[in-house]
Amino acid sequence: MGLTDLAAQIREGLNGKSFDGSLKFDCGDDGVIVLADGSASTDDRDTDCTIRLSQDNLVKLLGGKLNPMTGVMMGKLKVSGDMGVAMGLGKLLAR
Repeated sequence: MGLTDLAAQIREGLNGKSFDGSLKFDCGDDGVIVLADGSASTDDRDTDCTIRLSQDNLVKLLGGKLNPMTGVMMGKLKVSGDMGVAMGLGKLLAR
């Protein structure tokens, strides 16, 4: 599954939910997914918060198989910028 497919899934998941700020999932050479303005895209831009992780770990994070706090502690994801935005993401991912 590519980042374009993941971005489409995130867009569906965001439908009807509000998200303050902007956030980027930076998967290095695989590309980025940017959450901003109530949608998700693969167009890179500056964001309030950046989460660096592998595409594999992004799939796990979005699928609920990787706890964000555990991921940070284990070094599987690195957060920079506005931590409040990252915390807001946790509420969006909750099922």
